[in-house]
Amino acid sequence: MEKPLRLGISSCLLGNNVRYDGGHKLDRFIRDTLGKYVEFVPVCPEVECGLSVPREAMRLVGDIEAPRLRTIRSGVDLTEQMQNWAAEKNAWLAEQNICGFIFKSKSPSSGMQGVKVYSEKGMPQQKGVGIFAKAFMTRFPDIPVEDDGRLHDPGLRENFIERIFVMRRWQDVVAAKPALAPLVAFHSQHKYLLLAHSTKHYQEMGRLVAHAADTDREQAFAKYAHLLAEALQMRTTKAKLYNVLEKSMGHFKKELSAWEKQELLDVFRRFKEGQLPLIVPIILLNHYIRKYDEPYLREQYFFHPHPLELKLRNYS
Repeated sequence: MEKPLRLGISSCLLGNNVRYDGGHKLDRFIRDTLGKYVEFVPVCPEVECGLSVPREAMRLVGDIEAPRLRTIRSGVDLTEQMQNWAAEKNAWLAEQNICGFIFKSKSPSSGMQGVKVYSEKGMPQQKGVGIFAKAFMTRFPDIPVEDDGRLHDPGLRENFIERIFVMRRWQDVVAAKPALAPLVAFHSQHKYLLLAHSTKHYQEMGRLVAHAADTDREQAFAKYAHLLAEALQMRTTKAKLYNVLEKSMGHFKKELSAWEKQELLDVFRRFKEGQLPLIVPIILLNHYIRKYDEPYLREQYFFHPHPLELKLRNYS
């Protein structure tokens, strides 16, 4: 990519000492591994809204849907201060071309889900959303988000990183609008990747692309972006991936011998049954794509959605 993939992130996850106790929550995979392929835009809501390091700890209190942000010991209400800052920060982030955001889990400012909200009697429910995280997700509903805790799950990690790389490529399409050729190419090149998530969404997006010339371009691009985000949020399954692998093999029906076809089908079956990770059939298909210089599959991002060095398809 000519331009960097920019990723918003809670500053403490990069090892910055901005926590209430003066510490950090460094995540080495995020900083040292993913960091080789992205440009981080660090954000610390507490410090940036005017609080000190160290500072009194705070928590969410009251209504689950609209909690207040208060310091634990002195009970100072920081809700409006945080909300006002968040509105200004999101206006700034809108100009930064970020492709996603990684939040600090369980944080009363940055937790994207499962944050403790305390009743007035001090009883917690782990159903809240941090003040800044909620404002961000409301302002940018189609931008991929995750938290550091959920990224420890291999499937969620791959899904999020796949989405941010798709978002980066989508930014190039948006930059070229109202031209339709980049939109058509994007949709074609992401066919198998989208089918691995949702056939229904892929078909609806196809109809949108087919009629884009006859509709308002701005609305068409906005609708496509929303459908794209919805589709990629749907988790892939072994059954959906198996179907995509079979469709891919169909491009070699004239080139492969009966033995080679059977070998591919055996590998696909073993993947579907959980005996092999996805990377094995992908590597085998990539071999045939290169060997026979298959033009359509060569352009499909399903076979190279993110850098191989991240090892995201190595789990079964």
